[in-house]
Amino acid sequence: MQTAQFAQRIVDELHHAAEQLTNEDAEKLVEQILISNKIFVTGAGRSGLMGKAFAMRMMHMGLDSYVVGETVTATYEEDDILIIGTGSGETKSLIPMVEKAKSIGGTVAVVTINPESTLGRLADITVQLPGAPKDQTTSEYRTIQPMGSLFEQTLLLFYDAIILRFMEKKGLDSQTMYGKHANLE
Repeated sequence: MQTAQFAQRIVDELHHAAEQLTNEDAEKLVEQILISNKIFVTGAGRSGLMGKAFAMRMMHMGLDSYVVGETVTATYEEDDILIIGTGSGETKSLIPMVEKAKSIGGTVAVVTINPESTLGRLADITVQLPGAPKDQTTSEYRTIQPMGSLFEQTLLLFYDAIILRFMEKKGLDSQTMYGKHANLE
């Protein structure tokens, strides 16, 4: 199979994944973002990179958003939300963050394949995304892609869809957001 054919297969998988998304939990996440003072995003590996892209777009909308672990991250407080992207929901480095956020009194949202995971059960809002776990030998969900690629791509699409929904609710457009784009480059 040629590269273009692989790309088409990936798009087909993403189309199938997008058809399985539900609005109910996504809308809970949008509503919580709307009422939160600050938004913190994290995830491990490629899921974390998708979270960074999400935090950047929230900043473009004028939201007070941060990536956990960056040098310019603010203090997490009671009126804030922590959003975690994790395929397995069992990433050991993320569990203490959730426990700490909960002890402070903030809201925790987890976007995962497995809502019954440790992180899914700890969260106040859990959004289930389709996808195959890194170890696909025990999964019924099939993908041609390695490891968690389909989840990570679906996560980015989901985050971008959340941005569009937020823009719709706040009456924002791309031109307004572009005004908040970096200009020292």
